[in-house]
Amino acid sequence: MSNNDQFSTANSPDRPAVLEHTRNIGIAAHIDAGKTTCTERVLFYSGVVHKIGEVHDGNATTDWMEQERERGITITSAAISCGWTTSEGPYAGIDQRINIIDTPGHVDFTAEVERSLRVLDGAIGVFTSVEGVQPQSETVWRQMDKYSVPRLAFINKMDRMGSNFLAAVNSMREKLGANAHPLFLAIGAEENFKGLVDLVKMVAYVYDDTDESGVKFDTVDIPEEHLSQAKEYRESLIEALSDFDDDIANKFLDGEDFSEDEIKLGIRKATLSLKFVGVIPGSAFKNKGVQMLMDAVVDYLPSPLDLPPMKGEDSDENEVEVSPDDSAQVAGLAFKLMTDPYVGKLVFYRVYQGTMKKGASLYNPRTRKTERISRLMVMKADAREDIEVAYSGDICAIIGVKDVVTGDTLADKGLDLRLEPPSFPEPVISMSIEPATKADQEKMGVGLQRLAEEDPTFGLSTNEETGQTIISGMGELHLDIIRDRLFREFKVEANAGKPQIAYRETILTNSEGVGKFIRQSGGRGQYGHALIRLEPLEKGKGIEIVNEIVGGSIPKEFIKPTFQGIREAALGGVVAGFEVIDFKVTLYDGSFHDVDSSEMAFKMAGIFAFKDAMQKASPILLEPIMKVEVSTPDEYQGELMGDLNRRRGQIQGMETRGTVCIVDAFVPLENMFGYSTDMRSLSSGRADYSMTPSHFEQVPQNLVQGIVDTNARQPNRT
Repeated sequence: MSNNDQFSTANSPDRPAVLEHTRNIGIAAHIDAGKTTCTERVLFYSGVVHKIGEVHDGNATTDWMEQERERGITITSAAISCGWTTSEGPYAGIDQRINIIDTPGHVDFTAEVERSLRVLDGAIGVFTSVEGVQPQSETVWRQMDKYSVPRLAFINKMDRMGSNFLAAVNSMREKLGANAHPLFLAIGAEENFKGLVDLVKMVAYVYDDTDESGVKFDTVDIPEEHLSQAKEYRESLIEALSDFDDDIANKFLDGEDFSEDEIKLGIRKATLSLKFVGVIPGSAFKNKGVQMLMDAVVDYLPSPLDLPPMKGEDSDENEVEVSPDDSAQVAGLAFKLMTDPYVGKLVFYRVYQGTMKKGASLYNPRTRKTERISRLMVMKADAREDIEVAYSGDICAIIGVKDVVTGDTLADKGLDLRLEPPSFPEPVISMSIEPATKADQEKMGVGLQRLAEEDPTFGLSTNEETGQTIISGMGELHLDIIRDRLFREFKVEANAGKPQIAYRETILTNSEGVGKFIRQSGGRGQYGHALIRLEPLEKGKGIEIVNEIVGGSIPKEFIKPTFQGIREAALGGVVAGFEVIDFKVTLYDGSFHDVDSSEMAFKMAGIFAFKDAMQKASPILLEPIMKVEVSTPDEYQGELMGDLNRRRGQIQGMETRGTVCIVDAFVPLENMFGYSTDMRSLSSGRADYSMTPSHFEQVPQNLVQGIVDTNARQPNRT
């Protein structure tokens, strides 16, 4: 390599790419770990932009919303394409097309991460070298596990005070259970972070500090003081790879040397197994390490061809598989909706199979309707470029489809199949909202409806008793952004009520319930009779409904309506009217009338049976518990821990990272409102915190009645 042209770039990323040379990747992390800054460097080095944008300056390419630029956070995931060409390794000299999705780090916008990871082939987890694994880091890691996404890790901010690359790698192993191994070592840290040691090639890259772009660096021999450590970690890396490759294992045991390509292929094989994570240090802000990260994306993360077929089911609920094949019928997943002021509804679409052309018609098995694609585009954050065709493995945006929601499969008419959609967490907070003027009522309704279509974690309902409009979401910030978007995009000023917690209910003991619905009022009557057993399940197990009817005591056609009644009744429990979770219902007996029985009668019988059984099963109220991590200078630790205790927090542990003390706690969501202001006051503005939903716990008995009374006055719940 020469100093100035180690990394050539492919400046025409929008041409049809060979599928083997396509990478669909996401960048995900805890808030403020540097995802957007990292993406911005990739776009600069690949030639997509010619001036680096900065989050703090409000001009980052992928943070295009006004709210993102004002607040310095990512709110909506942004898709953008670039090209990259490595100079060495298995793909040397071959133009690669890389589709990148930059995702939000704030827990309130976790749906953006969820739906992005569902359609991506690989991911980069970004961590900071000071804090290592943080609460939202764990959340996005679990999301990657859920969708079986191969990944790399980038330990960012190596230039910051207190940075420690190997400590961050160890935190990945301890907190995430990741089989994490450095692919590079850092040369120096904090203000002395000067470069990287390449453990595959056994050379060092030392940056030229006079070149702010970070393009220039010298390839040199590994400095003597880093040589023994480099040999140790290289051996550890190869030993780890031997678990995934018999050839490497045999050569390792025989003490033989390895070529660079052998090690790179070994890393790729291990990464694709989902049981190995290569780790790279760097500083995106200081332009160090990003080029090595992108080379690693090409060398180690999968193309669409490397992944197992996407699973779905046909109209008869038989499992079907969809594989990337340009000559097959089109099948893909709509994973995101966006309202555009100029073109209307934009649908983000991942093509899993086939070649899709502008003007084609696609079938939606959910609606049983055919939708015509009037335009087809490649997204570049908020900019877009029209294309004529999209191929297997592509991520694109389509215009013209109307009746589509997130998670819909769109396929050729002859393919009646549904691909597995992304799943989303339930909202944890709700509040009433009303327009500032009566004249804005209709505009507010239209705006909220469009926002609800875009965001699967944003709920919208009307309280039938009060007529209030109720909005639900993942947190205060989430609902604040919704109100802000109403004002900016739909010109509606809205006032919000006090936030309400989305409590849950469950049971502690077994019970039985009887439901009878009998009506005789002239003409045909109504008769439904069901007997059920109700049992508690472990936390997080959800709802299980079992049919044990034998001998036809309830005819087959009335079983499903009875189950529907049970599920409907579980949406409003007997303690305070909140959703009931973690229980098992067994329908074991009942009776029917030859003439008077109907589906409606058995649905009502199911409702009555569930309410009866729940009353007898020691019902309790559950509250959402948040995992809170507070980062503070030592001198404020005592005051902040005392404040958490006053909020009914349970301290889980403390640790010191550099000059900062990290306090982990579980705190009820109810007591976290306004915490940001109080925390800053107690720490003179020097502490910071993050929180993520953790689990539900029983509400202390002395607080239950107050919640019941409040809910009776304001029943605006999820």
